[in-house]
Parts: sequence; C-alpha cells; structure tokens
Amino acid sequence: MGKVCAMKTTKMLTREEADQKWYVVDAEGQVLGRIATKIADVLRGKHKPTFTPNADIGDFVIVVNAGKVKLTGKKLTDKVYYRHSGYMGGLKSTTPEKVLGGTHPERLVEWAVRGMLPKTRLGDRLFTKLKVYAGPEHPHKAQCPRALAVNE
Repeated sequence: MGKVCAMKTTKMLTREEADQKWYVVDAEGQVLGRIATKIADVLRGKHKPTFTPNADIGDFVIVVNAGKVKLTGKKLTDKVYYRHSGYMGGLKSTTPEKVLGGTHPERLVEWAVRGMLPKTRLGDRLFTKLKVYAGPEHPHKAQCPRALAVNE
C-alpha cells in the first residue's frame, strides 16, 4: 500500500474574518522612511501570520507628533515633491521643509506611507485606515490603541 499524503491548504482570510486592532505611533524624532515602512506593513497586515495579499486584513494606525518627524541627510531641503494640476504650466513643487513649516505637516507622513501601499483599490482602502495628527492628541481614545514599537 502506498503512503497517503494529506494536502495542506492555506487559509485565505476575508475582511470580515480579520481581527483588526488599533495601534498608535509616536513619530517625534523618528526617521520618516523607517516609520513609514513599519506603518505600511501594519496597514497591509504583513506582520500577521494570516497575511492575505488580496484582502484588507491589516490594522488601523494612528500617528501622533507627525510634525516632529526627522529626515536624514539633506532631504529636508533638497527633496522635492511634485504635483500637476492637469493644465498647461500647472506643475507645482514643494520641499519637506515647506510642508513641515506649513499648515499641514502631517501630509509628509501620509505621502511617505501612501507611496509604500499598493496602487490599487485595495491600497486606497488601506490608506483610509491611517490616521495622522501633527500634535500629540488624537480623537481615537475609545478604540484603546496599543503603542507600536517602530525602532526595532
């Protein structure tokens, strides 16, 4: 008699089956790219053993003190973010220094994380689970967020 081998199957979770938690990240003094990669992994769900690439099983992330994030080297003055209005001559540009000194310094973290998510409808859905605040306060106390260690 031959040996019977049981097939192993991988469980693919759906959004309804996923256990989504809330995490809070303090960005004060942290390097922008390093915390953005960690945040993108948590939003996507790659830190879980049940990671499913085509489903939204990641967790919610709250970023506080986004206005006090750090950039290495000369990126603060030399890096340039471009956008286009769609009209002739409508190319606009800005630097991280202007963004951090402006009215919405949290956009720097949002742009960094958004660039690390998939450029699909799934990526759009994942991006809505990121909540970024320039100061130390956030309105999500009722969700009892846990601290997320990003310096590892």
